[in-house]
Amino acid sequence: MTAEKSTLHPRNLHRNPYDFEQLISCVPELKHYVFVNSYGTQTINFSIPKAVKLLNKALLQHFYGVKNWDIPDENLCPPIPGRADYIHYLADLLTENSNEIPRGLCVKGLDIGTGANLVYSLIAHQSYGWEMLGTDINQKSFENAQKILDNNLDFSSHIQLKFQPDSNYIFKNILSSEDKFTFSMCNPPFHDSEESAIKGNLRKNKNLKKSKIPKTNLNFGGQQSELWCEGGELAFISKMIEESAVFSSQILWFTCLVSKKKNLFKLNSLLNKVKAVEVKTIDMAQGQKISRILAWTFVKKENRQNWF
Repeated sequence: MTAEKSTLHPRNLHRNPYDFEQLISCVPELKHYVFVNSYGTQTINFSIPKAVKLLNKALLQHFYGVKNWDIPDENLCPPIPGRADYIHYLADLLTENSNEIPRGLCVKGLDIGTGANLVYSLIAHQSYGWEMLGTDINQKSFENAQKILDNNLDFSSHIQLKFQPDSNYIFKNILSSEDKFTFSMCNPPFHDSEESAIKGNLRKNKNLKKSKIPKTNLNFGGQQSELWCEGGELAFISKMIEESAVFSSQILWFTCLVSKKKNLFKLNSLLNKVKAVEVKTIDMAQGQKISRILAWTFVKKENRQNWF
């Protein structure tokens, strides 16, 4: 038995090695992709999209009670442990004025770019009972997320979806004047072009022990709206920050993943310009991958308890 994944959040259910017997009992097809590596450990080849998708399906069913989860082959297939970490660090952020994690429907989260997989909303609701709204600009991704909810009716009263018709906006068209959210979250498009996304995939495949699969295969899947946008993550998050100032009284904590540390200086400068009251950078690590959550609020500390 290998050591637990100590870089993950202490409440993350995926700190221990995968129990493939349990996971295969949830999704029998997964057994065709499990093998014993040179260290004597059961694993899968993470360069094979089908294997990763079946692993995700099993993890979501076993740990979170999600039934019949599936996504189209062309969509992003996210690593579940890393997605869960974001949720748990958000829970920590919301405990700043309390010794207890706020649970239940008193917390309402906005998942920007929920994608075909709906993973953040599913984990957030099952982990803490939060009410979630997922948004997306891709019609096919949106329809698949709705299909997941249709297969899990117990979730559908607490997880809603809303289509964003205009890619120029993030909060506009989504928030009505009456809406209030405890937090927003986002895993933004990382790359600035398809070429950049493919180059990033080549590096990823090399890190996954030089898989022999075709080199242009995006090994975790991904549509254009999921992987790249003009200007990359810096442009996307900058647009989010500028727009957040317009909706400053409707979301307690705006948050977003930032993959490139060098972007933090410009983003923090912009947050200062729009007069954010408080800004936090929360470091996360999954194995060798380092990422961070940028969080900001326009609400003064003494007024934050009114949100729960």
